[in-house]
Amino acid sequence: MQLTGAEAVVKCLVEEGVDTVFGYPGGQIMPLYDALYDAPLRHILTVHEQGAVHAADGYARAGGRVGVCIATSGPGATNLVTGLAAAYLDSVPLVAITGQVPTGMLGRDSFQEVDITGITMSVTKHNFLVRDAARIPEIMRLAFRIARSGRPGPVLVDLPRDVQQGLLTFYPAEPAPAKRKADEARTEEAVGRAAAAIKAARRPVLVLGGGVIRGQASHEAALLAEKLGLPVVGTLMGLGALPSNHPQWLGLTGMHGHVAANRAVHEADLVIAAGSRFSDRVTGDPKRYPAGKTFIHLDIDRSEIGKNVASHIALIGELGPLLASLAARAAAGDIAAWTAAVAAWRAEYRADYSAERLNAPWIMNEISRQAAGQPVVFATDVGQHQMWAAQHLSVDAPSTWLTSGGLGCMGFGLPAALGAQVAAPGHRVVLVAGDGGFKMTGMELHTLAAYNLPVIAVVLDNRCLGMVRQWQQLFYRERYSASIAPRELDFAAFAEVCGVPGRKVATPAEFTAAFAAAWQAGGPAVIAADIATKDIVTPMIAPGAALNEFVNVK
Repeated sequence: MQLTGAEAVVKCLVEEGVDTVFGYPGGQIMPLYDALYDAPLRHILTVHEQGAVHAADGYARAGGRVGVCIATSGPGATNLVTGLAAAYLDSVPLVAITGQVPTGMLGRDSFQEVDITGITMSVTKHNFLVRDAARIPEIMRLAFRIARSGRPGPVLVDLPRDVQQGLLTFYPAEPAPAKRKADEARTEEAVGRAAAAIKAARRPVLVLGGGVIRGQASHEAALLAEKLGLPVVGTLMGLGALPSNHPQWLGLTGMHGHVAANRAVHEADLVIAAGSRFSDRVTGDPKRYPAGKTFIHLDIDRSEIGKNVASHIALIGELGPLLASLAARAAAGDIAAWTAAVAAWRAEYRADYSAERLNAPWIMNEISRQAAGQPVVFATDVGQHQMWAAQHLSVDAPSTWLTSGGLGCMGFGLPAALGAQVAAPGHRVVLVAGDGGFKMTGMELHTLAAYNLPVIAVVLDNRCLGMVRQWQQLFYRERYSASIAPRELDFAAFAEVCGVPGRKVATPAEFTAAFAAAWQAGGPAVIAADIATKDIVTPMIAPGAALNEFVNVK
């Protein structure tokens, strides 16, 4: 079959089961857009290329499939970089397709020419500059295989315009190569040592990271936890691996972790960590974090073993089979006193959601109350609201919590929520954002309205860059440099201009009514919640502190 390069790209997308792409056209990618005109694919035109890549990211996280975004050369391609970095650090499978100047004009400082493969080398699993149309099918199929295999991540394919227009003979895909078998003997030996360590432990804890979500290993994680009676904590990326109401779930661990969760990790003698890279926001002081503990580290990526925390026992491979094997082999030791102590901490530090005024923890609890029993996906932007959401939302299923963890990318929330809503039309997507991050990509409200995507966006408006201000209050002698908004923005009115119903609320009763009305209406909505500028996220440990050293907030 004779096809142009652009038509071959479309054929490959269809082969890979892609049904939706997010993008923004321009000069050097126009041959591909011409081929998309007749394609059996849904194209979501975003307001900005950053919106397209974050939307593809949200689509991948919520839908468990490879997200696809498209941009033209030059500024179109460079506008993808932040989103690629966010996907790379959070191990999200994406394929980004960019236009490029014709091959004969490469290296001549041509109009809208940038070396996007060079620019993105450090924030993609792999990238390709395709110089021959005949190689498009091979490279597109390889891009998808790389994006989804092993530790997932983004892949970029750069297509010069003449390559898109060139002719090739297209052949259907051949069966995918078989997966390589793990070293079963070595794995069994490591599982045996891990089982022995678990039996000997008196204060074990299970830490679940984002790898459990990406590896679809939540069932096996629950199996291990329940068989052994382990207290369980989650990193920011691991929320949803166990339901929030699970009797063994202690909540978030790390800088803004729940007190019971952090105390459990700090006082444990054995840490079983699945799919966590032990980032600085999780460990605090990297020297005191591992003191007095044995570490069993399960990860699909060998390079993570020992990178941040020395591991005594490493289990490398797909997390589901590893956790299941460990559950089958392991038996708990004498941990009755430990589980009693953990239960006491959990009861002692239970959150109080009574509210005389509107505040973020109460809002998160109210959202959870109204969404209970409904299919819902939560997305956040980055900042104080993100931590409040992580602490107080009830996240009850894998892939229903979307947030930018590794990069901490402000502006991620709204377009990611948009993409998640496309991927999961049977769910209602609720976005929690701050006023700072929402301003960065807020024009994607226009996209919500254009495609009638029923995202409910809750903007916590404290009229400042809340997390910056919080750090300035606690660590910079209350010198609020460039953290207070110079001018307020009416988010409800802004939403209305974009074609989305908006409402401002200032009391708990107003929020309750507004959220219920938005849910009932069934379309996109923005609720701007007026909260106090002075409110800060607690608990908190200072950077570099131990997990039990909480900031004394006056």
